[in-house]
Amino acid sequence: MSHVTMHSFVSKLGLLPRVTQHSTHTYPSITYSHVTHSLSLTLSHNHTFILSYSTSHTTTHSYPLHSPISTPNSQNHIHLTLQPPSSPTPKPPSKLFPRHEAYILEARRLQKKYSPQIHIIIAFEAEFIRPSYAPLVQALFDASPHVDYFIGSVHHVHSIPIDYDKATYAAAVAAAGGSEERLYEDYYDLQYDMLRALKPRIVGHFDLIRLMSEDPGRDVRQWKGVWEKIRRNLEYAAEIGAWLECNSAALRKGLDEPYPGRIISEEWLKLGGKFTMSDDSHGIAQVATNYSRALTFLESLGVKHVWTFERKNHPEAGETTKAELIESGVPLSEFRRNFS
Repeated sequence: MSHVTMHSFVSKLGLLPRVTQHSTHTYPSITYSHVTHSLSLTLSHNHTFILSYSTSHTTTHSYPLHSPISTPNSQNHIHLTLQPPSSPTPKPPSKLFPRHEAYILEARRLQKKYSPQIHIIIAFEAEFIRPSYAPLVQALFDASPHVDYFIGSVHHVHSIPIDYDKATYAAAVAAAGGSEERLYEDYYDLQYDMLRALKPRIVGHFDLIRLMSEDPGRDVRQWKGVWEKIRRNLEYAAEIGAWLECNSAALRKGLDEPYPGRIISEEWLKLGGKFTMSDDSHGIAQVATNYSRALTFLESLGVKHVWTFERKNHPEAGETTKAELIESGVPLSEFRRNFS
């Protein structure tokens, strides 16, 4: 199972990621994967992406993100997600909503078409630029019986992108009062607002704020106020039963550890928190990138399972009412077989 979650940002909804590769690739059977944006290809290339999975060995489990696993007599799972490329300038809703709706319909069509080969779960990534976005996100989720869940993420602080480039990150620092410590505090406060307002099933790239930081590997416990906010957010996420991504995109972008880093991950595990795998891919070439390194990271933390969703009564469910999602744990040792 793997999930190519059909991601739609609320603010950047419908911006199509650039895809530089359209040839058919065969990947190890991706057991499950939640935050994959690779379905964000133009519609004419969706089959290429799906075939990348359907030609690989079948697998039993599907978890948030693209993680390869191979188990006999089982089923591939993909989460279809439309995820636009990073952009400092969001598109207007008049441009975004029609694309969102079109991708949801296309994902549902593919979900039914390929159900004998792949277990496809449809979701979107909910952008939370400010608290006023919460009703819009909830309305998007409620509007379609085809959408199984959404991922809650923060990419902006003071309405400024914090993961686009150094210039916009510097602007966000300035807007926060001129210090990175204050920007981190504001980021985690906005994330807390998102968690309380949306109660997402999955929290996207928990510590994305460190990507453009002057010191991405800093021990955030040195900033007492920041660390208190991080712990507060983790405790609330655990309370509502949310999962965190182990997001390998951080490695692809040059960081030494996935999102979240070791210190936060250790705190999350103390709370009994669960991880789901995520490659955060924006194209076929990025599917399952750095999963071996991410799994090594999880193994070093003592993690034994990663988690995924399965749709009950798949693929019939989802025509008029939302499908029931079942949580499924995949042994890390089994998942690791494709990364020897």
